Amino acid sequence: MTLEIITSDSLSPFRHGFFTRKGGASSGVFAGLNCGSGSSDQSDVVAINRARVADAMEVASLTTVHQTHSADVVTVDGPLEGPTPKADAMVSNVPGIALGILTADCQPVLFADSDNGVVGAAHAGWKGAIGGILENTVDAMTAIGADRAKIRAVIGPSISQRAYEVGPEFFESFMAEDDASGRFFAKGQGDRFLFDLPAFGLHRLRGVGIMAEWTRHCTYSDANRFYSYRRSCHEKEADYGRLISVIRA
Repeated sequence: MTLEIITSDSLSPFRHGFFTRKGGASSGVFAGLNCGSGSSDQSDVVAINRARVADAMEVASLTTVHQTHSADVVTVDGPLEGPTPKADAMVSNVPGIALGILTADCQPVLFADSDNGVVGAAHAGWKGAIGGILENTVDAMTAIGADRAKIRAVIGPSISQRAYEVGPEFFESFMAEDDASGRFFAKGQGDRFLFDLPAFGLHRLRGVGIMAEWTRHCTYSDANRFYSYRRSCHEKEADYGRLISVIRA
């Protein structure tokens, strides 16, 4: 089966893609293109999946980081040496480097300034988004030559509001940060709320002057195409696969 790759004209002419789970070598609960080495999937199978992605991006290897839901960004100017750095975003202006982000409900966000040859990739769950990972990625891009006014950002497949139920303490933490955050929540059953993560990501990006869009794919609602941490919990599965999103400078 061939790989399925979601792309956006906003990121052209950089080679990029939000990869679905189709076309991979994994089986069982990981069936498909599981690229998460942190999962309990067979490491050699994950390596095969990542190699297929690298081939699709026309590179020898992918650059990834140890994601921790932080607001930390790494600037990549060559092969990463030593232990994999802990961070949740990367930026580069070196042609041929492919930045890869892993997700399974959180937002994968790819950035591009085609005029200045600068790209970025960020993993933005609610914790990273409220902590400033998106703004920090923009700042890191401008530090290596990007023009803020020319950066375009695309949020890939993420959990949608209708599938993202949260408790009152989650709602209150957002309201304490910004009392205008109520617009990202809808009333759920009882004391529950439904949180709109992609809308929140778009708000944070547009707040720092970045033109941004969401591909409007929900990871939770489409099990044939996407992995979902929350869906795996609801279905009491032992583990879950990780999607990969990549952009090549």
